[in-house]
Amino acid sequence: MSLFTIMFVADICGKAGRQAAAYLIKPMREELGVDYVIANVENAAGGFGITPEMSRKIFSYSVDLQTSGNHIWDRVQILEYLATEAKLLRPANYPSGAPGFGSIIDTVGDVSVGVINLQGRTFMPSIDCPFQVARREVERVREVTPIIFVDFHAEATSEKQALAYYLDGKVSAVIGTHTHVPTADEKISDNGTAYLTDAGMTGPLDSIIGMDKGPALGRFLTGTPKRFSTASDDIHMMGVIVRIDPETGAAKEIERFSRKFALAEHQNNRLVDDD
Repeated sequence: MSLFTIMFVADICGKAGRQAAAYLIKPMREELGVDYVIANVENAAGGFGITPEMSRKIFSYSVDLQTSGNHIWDRVQILEYLATEAKLLRPANYPSGAPGFGSIIDTVGDVSVGVINLQGRTFMPSIDCPFQVARREVERVREVTPIIFVDFHAEATSEKQALAYYLDGKVSAVIGTHTHVPTADEKISDNGTAYLTDAGMTGPLDSIIGMDKGPALGRFLTGTPKRFSTASDDIHMMGVIVRIDPETGAAKEIERFSRKFALAEHQNNRLVDDD
């Protein structure tokens, strides 16, 4: 049986990130023979949250599942949508009563794939323990499928590494998100768990983690609040490809990617009017 290939698209940030996703995901999926596409979308709306309309558009870009993180709550109109759209995940370790779904078991042909979204607590809001929730979710999902992909949305490198060791051999991949800066530590453990501390960002690299440089720099210089807006130059789609043995769930290959995007190159083949 051939390997099951997952493409994970790193945090889509603002309009620039949405446009890159709109034009690049489908061709890359076809080029690499990808079976399943996951995209983190918590920054899609101007860098803070996502709206139902944007989520629906992103699904149309050949995305199978959307994950998120702490900014998922930033747009109030998303709450009702979260409660009904099982393929837009919020972190599973938010307390009971939070709307939405933290994991899913999806199917591609005759293959089942589990995806779990978690959020860290170090330097972030104190919500339920991601380790204990991960253990319970993994045990439940493994009753159906050994293919389990974890998006761990966390600030601290140490917390991300710790979760990877905690789940080693129990999941196919633990991929970190949140910092918007890609790391170069991709690896596969002896027990078959792929790991990357942070997949980076889909959006403008000529920025400070996706935001215009001026206000972001001004906050550091003055210590005062600034109004942030997303930047628009030097756009890349970042992420990671993980190839998995569908019978055992063990990862066999992991590869980071960064694809440059220039809207002007697509003016004669407009796929989306993403305003």
